[in-house]
Amino acid sequence: MSSSQAQPSDSFIHALGRFFIELILELGDLTLFGLSLLKSLLRGIPKQRVILGCMYEVGVRSVPVVLVTGLFIGMVLAVQTYDQFASMRMESRLGAIINVSLVKELGPVLAAVMLAGRVGSAMAAELGTMRVTEQIDALRALGANPIQYLVVPRFLACFLLIPLLTVMADAVGVFGGWLLSTTALGIESTFYWHHSNKYVAIFDVAGGLVKSMFFGAAIAIIACNRGFHCGAGAEGVGRAATESFVLSFIVILSLDFFLGVLISAVYRLVYAGHAASVWLDSTGFVGGLV
Repeated sequence: MSSSQAQPSDSFIHALGRFFIELILELGDLTLFGLSLLKSLLRGIPKQRVILGCMYEVGVRSVPVVLVTGLFIGMVLAVQTYDQFASMRMESRLGAIINVSLVKELGPVLAAVMLAGRVGSAMAAELGTMRVTEQIDALRALGANPIQYLVVPRFLACFLLIPLLTVMADAVGVFGGWLLSTTALGIESTFYWHHSNKYVAIFDVAGGLVKSMFFGAAIAIIACNRGFHCGAGAEGVGRAATESFVLSFIVILSLDFFLGVLISAVYRLVYAGHAASVWLDSTGFVGGLV
């Protein structure tokens, strides 16, 4: 081929193939990083002072933003759903939809998003700075395991504390929805709590907490992975922090969908079996067979 001939430009197929190759490489890298983290967890946990420091940064310092977010989400739900319920003369059931939405979806998801924005980006930037300044390489040179020393405490802090942050967001959101509904929208407090108690089950709360644990694990793995693979210079650190939040947000939404489908299937299975047993006992069908 002569040098005067033009090189073929990338087509849509080339760009699509490149995207999928990069996606597979990223997933493989995250998987290997997660396996290394699991191996380090099985070897033991770091010192208590290291874990407590990470827990303070992840948990205690995230409380204000989680509380503010939960409070306003509860009030926004009350404002946005009141007109629709009032048009059907069902405004007394407003507490049910607010509290179910909070404990099943909005509480866990928004607490995780706040954690990804405040904690995940900070962890990626911190570890990225250590990568750029060769502190991670220095740990390896000294014979220490960087994942054991740097990643495990942050993972445990996110994994263990995000359920507590979710409970706080749920509680404050329920309070905000109740306060606005009873003071500004004129709903009787008795009906509000009656329908909330009727439609919000412990299974809903437990499902939301299970989701939050997966969210916390994903945030920690993605943030630490981005920090460990940070590019050179201040631009690389900033890009690692941005990629950490964006990837965490996408993974949170994806996990919310798949876990929601799985939890709903388990709920239908358990509820259907329980309902069938109750019906058989009430009709005496089982006793007649025996």
